[in-house]
Parts: sequence; structure tokens; C-alpha cells
Amino acid sequence: MDLHLTGKIAVVTGASKGIGLAVARALAAEGVQVVAGAREWHEEPVPLVHPVAVDLGTAEGPGLLVDEAVRLFGGVDILVNNVGAVRPRTGGFLSITDDDWAGMVALNLMSAVRATRAVLPHLLERGAGSVVTIGSVNAFLPDPLVMDYSAAKAALANFTKSLSKEFGPRGIRVNTISPGPVATALWLGAGGVAATIAEASGGDADAVAKSAASGMVTGRFTTPEEVADLVLLLASDRAGNVTGADFTIDGGLVTTL
Repeated sequence: MDLHLTGKIAVVTGASKGIGLAVARALAAEGVQVVAGAREWHEEPVPLVHPVAVDLGTAEGPGLLVDEAVRLFGGVDILVNNVGAVRPRTGGFLSITDDDWAGMVALNLMSAVRATRAVLPHLLERGAGSVVTIGSVNAFLPDPLVMDYSAAKAALANFTKSLSKEFGPRGIRVNTISPGPVATALWLGAGGVAATIAEASGGDADAVAKSAASGMVTGRFTTPEEVADLVLLLASDRAGNVTGADFTIDGGLVTTL
């Protein structure tokens, strides 16, 4: 299927690893010029992917990334809000400080708010565009272990739904993707969710990961590439009448309707 993406310009946040890197590579494979933001870059260069070192957790970071895309290519067609982070709070609610809450909100909510605010004038100038935001099943599957993260992702879902209503009539589509556990360093790497839980419980990180996977109907984690494929569809005009929607990709983890 031709997704009609060749020649488009995309901004992807949190694109140096995990889902963001998979999205940047997938877009580039479809002929998209990708301006990819992250604090640090260690990956080998990818054709059509233009890395930008920027701290997206700061007030000015997302705007600087969008400005660089406009400087390089004269505009933007697609924004993928992907940057985010999670830290299991093994000490429970009373261990979560104001700084912890502020950090989770800054990276998981405000980075998307700021990137979207910076990119919308350029999408409106074109009279069309797509904003795809990576949320989480924790937005509607609250978990005390990631309470601040869950709350920030719930706010992100509410924000994007409201945004779709305001800008849909002006040609801008806004959708979210809610992954369950994904096979990235955030979950499986050193210092990731599995390792943090294992350290707190005196268990084994592999056993924690296997237990998490067993909660999914498919018995496995989602791959970053599977999330990226969904981003491609939502970014393209093949999904031209899809807006204000959320797509869960969790291997059947969430069992409610």
C-alpha cells in the first residue's frame, strides 16, 4: 500500500532509541524527511533522518526542535510526540516527591503540549497535517507502581482529544497510540522497569519481564516496529478521516471494552 508519505516532513521527539527511533526509521523508509530530537545521539546515521540534540523536557526544547525542522525544510507535515519516561515508584505514593511529579508531567505531558503548540502554525499554514502522540495503556489502566506516569499519560490523552476537536475542522488530524509493555530499554534495559522492580523485590529482571508478558494474550511484548507501523498509517492520508481516536497496542493486556 502506498501511504503517500514521500516528500513529507516529520518531527519526531525522543527519537534516539526505542519507539522513537523505530518511528524515525520507518518514516524515512517511506521517503519522509525526519527531524529527530533527543538529548543525546549514539546511533549510526540513517538516510533522511536529521538528528537534533535538544532537551525536550525544558520549556524551550520542543520549540527549538520544530524551528530546526522549519529552517531545514521550510515547514512540517507530521508531528510524532513520542518522548517520555517512566520510573517505578517501589516506595509507594508517599515516596513520590513534588520534583518527581513535576518531572513526569514535564516530559510526558508538557513536552507534547509545547511541541504541538510550536508545530500547529506550520500545519495550519499547509491546511493539513497529522499529530500522532504516543501515550500508554496506563492512561486508563492506573497502577500504583507508576502513579505519576499514569496520571501524566491520562492528562496527555485528554489534551489530545480536546485538540482534535479544535483543529479537526481546519484539516489537522490528532490521534494517540496507547502501547502496553514494549520491548525497549525502558522496560528491559539496565535500570529499566523490569530491573527496578526486581531490585526492589529481590527477584530477577528476566522473571519480572516474563511475568509481565504472561499477562498479555499474545504472551509477548509489543515490538517498537509494530508501534511504528501504526504511526505510519495514522500519519498518512490513508487514515484521512481518523481523528480524535486512540489505538491500543498491548497484546490483549487490557481485557475491558
